Amino acid sequence: MKFNPADKIQDLQYFGEFGGVNPSISDSSTYTFLSAKTMFDTFEGNAEGCYLYSRHSSPSNLYLDRALAAMEGTETANVSASGMGAITPTLLQLCGNGDHVVSSRTIYGGTYAFLKNFAPRMGIQTSFVDITKLDIVESAITPNTKVLYCETVSNPLLEIADLANLSKIAKKHNLKLVVDNTFSPLSVSPIKLGADIVIHSLTKYINGSSDTVGGVVCASQEFINDLKNVNSGASMLLGPTMDSMRSASVMKNLRTLHLRIKQHSYNATYLAEKFEKDGLKTVYPGLKSHPSHEVYKKMINPEYGFGGMMTVDVGNLDKANALMELMQERNLGYLAVSLGFYKTLFSAPGTSTSSEIPLEEQVEMGLTDGLIRFSIGLDNDIERTYQMMKDCMKEIGIL
Repeated sequence: MKFNPADKIQDLQYFGEFGGVNPSISDSSTYTFLSAKTMFDTFEGNAEGCYLYSRHSSPSNLYLDRALAAMEGTETANVSASGMGAITPTLLQLCGNGDHVVSSRTIYGGTYAFLKNFAPRMGIQTSFVDITKLDIVESAITPNTKVLYCETVSNPLLEIADLANLSKIAKKHNLKLVVDNTFSPLSVSPIKLGADIVIHSLTKYINGSSDTVGGVVCASQEFINDLKNVNSGASMLLGPTMDSMRSASVMKNLRTLHLRIKQHSYNATYLAEKFEKDGLKTVYPGLKSHPSHEVYKKMINPEYGFGGMMTVDVGNLDKANALMELMQERNLGYLAVSLGFYKTLFSAPGTSTSSEIPLEEQVEMGLTDGLIRFSIGLDNDIERTYQMMKDCMKEIGIL
């Protein structure tokens, strides 16, 4: 049977302590033991079903772990206090002094800054490549390479990683393929395409209400055990623990993810087609003009569409800023970073979410200062939204 991530979420059944339809929240930092022997066994990782300390795991976090693992089709998962709290321990668990990473050049600015500026302090080097050119990816691999890192849909240029072929390269060279799937939950299931580890910033689509910061690593039981090892696990020792209250909040929102993703995709497709027809330089994976449209079309679970992210280049930063300010004034969305909110969010990534990338490298990768990144919201009447946005563009002199 075809893997459908929404079905896996729907099939989850958790009962609260007193029969509640939502699982009980474990609001404890530490847990009691009936015997000293059980405490010892738990420290050693040999006591199944026992809780030690909430930095290691908690019942609330494990509920969400299982749900997200089911969604991604992995053996298990480990939630964290932020997306970066998932990314950095994963890379540090896989790499040490003298190791090398091959990464997509267009990734979230925080990830780029970690690999470019912070990881070298620990002797970890990174080669940043155009992930869409498989020959260049393979030629960047060295004997010290341990990880091939990419985003399914890159931030902010919306380049598409051909996960099936990247997986072949990774396996050929005995590398771990680590995929950030934040922009494409449900639409793409990277594990089914050969990825080893899947990461999400839960802050974005999965939570969907811009009130929580969180992350998750979905992987094999062996790798998650390594991450949580009390003696050598990067997640255990660096402490990016998610709060139980926040886990419970994300868990509730996860149940409506399939409905939200469908509407985000529908609205983004509508706007992208209209803007392109108007002559605007529009990038959206659902457009036939997107260079990786056919690749992405084969990768996605079709019912969830091509996602809610798109970019429009309006020529220069002054026009971009003027348009975003006017759209916010007209209640079309918010001039804000992040994505996956029920209102449309827009920002100029070169001066915000990708500002960690040096200007000359932004130019080289095609990140122009007139580029606006849109996270399209859940608007009920998207035709009305389009007309209002078009009026704003006319007023600024973009159309």
